[in-house]
Amino acid sequence: MDMQISPSLLAADFARLADEAASVADVADWLHIDVMDAHFVPNLTVGLPVVAAVRKHAKLPLDCHLMIADPDRWAPEYVQAGAANVTIHAEAASAPVRTLRMIRAAGARAGLALNPGTAVEPYADLLPEIDMLLVMTVEPGFGGQPFLDLVLPKVARARDLITRYGGEVWLQVDGGVSEETIGRCAEAGADVFVAGTAVFGAQDPAGAVEHLRRSAQDAAARKAR
Repeated sequence: MDMQISPSLLAADFARLADEAASVADVADWLHIDVMDAHFVPNLTVGLPVVAAVRKHAKLPLDCHLMIADPDRWAPEYVQAGAANVTIHAEAASAPVRTLRMIRAAGARAGLALNPGTAVEPYADLLPEIDMLLVMTVEPGFGGQPFLDLVLPKVARARDLITRYGGEVWLQVDGGVSEETIGRCAEAGADVFVAGTAVFGAQDPAGAVEHLRRSAQDAAARKAR
């Protein structure tokens, strides 16, 4: 299982986004952008113009996580702005199948996100419609929150559902991912890890990405033995 690291710009210096993106360009797999609208979550971050601007300078593909109240309306536009993956929240989408198909039709990977309190089993039938399932390991809205260990059993159940489905669906975790928690996430079955403070809060962001990847790989290897 390949371990992918997606550093979150939510923890970066917003006045230096191009430089921050460049600092991890040679070691990370994705660049994660949290789009928040102060409606679905109590925070306001960036939107389409910033995503389009980052796309002009970033070497990494953009992984856009839409924490917004009307993803059905806006998701395809984030593909047009340059996102290679667009993730919508199950709790916010009115027509998730249609929206996920629109994301794919526009040329991007489609992701479905679940809040900590949302069960994964009701969404098993949507696995054919997605390329990635995101299990939130904090309540969405703010960076720097402590990791919620209580979500790990849901990560494991999500991995079981994906395995039974048999498709090529990545399992991402987002929230409180660090050197201390990434191993537990990998052991539970995650293979894509969003890390914000653990990367951009480090003195050496590129080194932090490499350490996180090794920790995830080591944990997955231990589980496989």
